[in-house]
Amino acid sequence: MIHLGQLNTLEILRETPPGLFLGDEEGNEILLPNKYVPASFEIGDKLSVFAYLDSHERPVTTTLKPYMKVNEFGLLRVTALSDYGAFLDWGLEKDLFVPFKEQARDMLEGKWYVVYCYLDEETDRLVASSKTNKFLSNEELTVERFDEVDLMVSRFTDLGVEMIINQKHKGLVYQDEIYRDLKLGEKLKGVVKKIREDNKIDLSLQHIGYKNIEPSAQIVLDALERNGGSLPLHDKSDPEAIKKRLNMSKKSFKKAIGSLYKQEQIILKPDGIELK
Repeated sequence: MIHLGQLNTLEILRETPPGLFLGDEEGNEILLPNKYVPASFEIGDKLSVFAYLDSHERPVTTTLKPYMKVNEFGLLRVTALSDYGAFLDWGLEKDLFVPFKEQARDMLEGKWYVVYCYLDEETDRLVASSKTNKFLSNEELTVERFDEVDLMVSRFTDLGVEMIINQKHKGLVYQDEIYRDLKLGEKLKGVVKKIREDNKIDLSLQHIGYKNIEPSAQIVLDALERNGGSLPLHDKSDPEAIKKRLNMSKKSFKKAIGSLYKQEQIILKPDGIELK
């Protein structure tokens, strides 16, 4: 079966004036227009192509790689507005459409939005929605506490930053646990810090517990080496000073220097730390 909105590996069946016809093992065929035909090929070769609908709503393929695929979240820019909705640049010749009913708030040309791409069952078209919460669910979780997860920044709130987890769930990193600037749509790694009774997920951008000691200790060592072997930081330092210099919490810093001291890699002084 040829899947719209996904990459498909298909066989070159024949060459025609409009382009190459490609097929799958089930006998389905689809056109690869001339503009995307490789410079050299042979009948029977396999090509990796993306299938979607062209401007005439006909199924076609392209060798271009979109910024996101069907059933995925991504950050896209609005290129144009119409009486029916907005159009997003997703790296293909034809933009991705967002109907008005699928806009969490009215979209503006030139602005960037986190959206979800899906196949509309009524029209059989690929469309996007900025109402991302309806495509996320925490009812049946596929993650556990301390799991490392893939995150995408989806929204900034007074409490902290909402994240999309593994393209399936939603969670929150609290404001006082964020030690660097984050950008909308940014993809990064994180850890499940806590799962609450209502299945709400608290996230951490740092490793938790004993897992946090080694990475934090390495950060301190790197900073010491960059600063000539000493740092004006110690266990009584102001948390903001630690955050500004090392991008970590005071708790993580104290664990790190405790570990380094036990390993006899640093010397603790009243006004800071030094490499031994």
